Amino acid sequence: MREIVLDTETTGLDPVDGHRVIEIGCVELVDQFPTGRTFQRYLNPERDMPVEAQRVHGITSEFLSDKPLFAHIADELLEFLGDAPLVIHNASFDLKFLNAEFHRVARPPLPRARAIDTIEIAKSRIPGARYSLDELCKRFGIDLSGRSRHGALLDAELTAQVYLELAGGRQKRLLLAPLDEASTAASAENHAARLRPEPLPVRVTEIEIAIHAGFVARELGSDAVWNWS
Repeated sequence: MREIVLDTETTGLDPVDGHRVIEIGCVELVDQFPTGRTFQRYLNPERDMPVEAQRVHGITSEFLSDKPLFAHIADELLEFLGDAPLVIHNASFDLKFLNAEFHRVARPPLPRARAIDTIEIAKSRIPGARYSLDELCKRFGIDLSGRSRHGALLDAELTAQVYLELAGGRQKRLLLAPLDEASTAASAENHAARLRPEPLPVRVTEIEIAIHAGFVARELGSDAVWNWS
């Protein structure tokens, strides 16, 4: 099963206000394990960079001035995504920005049904916790030393690790450890069915047997399963 973990950085909080995507980062998973394939692009938003947004990700208008427009990478992005489910932390935010960009270049939107939201998974698995990416990374012991600021590819990589933890990734890796022949034989011996040296004594009294037989004859008749032989 192929999945894509996705994150974006933007110039603001809502595309309705004219804000744009400035970075896209994607990480490929197959059977919930990273393959090493990634997709990352910086984009020229064709507008200024608000100071508030720059404080979050540290990306300047000058840095983006020679980067491609979204129109130039839209088909490349769609090809990388394919038809895979999209794992996103706070999916509604990233999808509304990406779909606004796809609308500008006359491409179909990404359906909300494709998204797997790690916030929603965390809410169901860890009720009452704090669900920011930083907090979930701390909960699962994921290294945040390289995250002084937000970045789409870095955040996609961190989201992938959180997703694998929420999906039981560590346990899966343990189950995939190979066994040598001696370990396999020992495991089979430990799990082999063992018979009791003596059967357990019957704990039903003669009186209880007689009462049960009377109930079966009176209430259920000759068709009762106890009468089958």
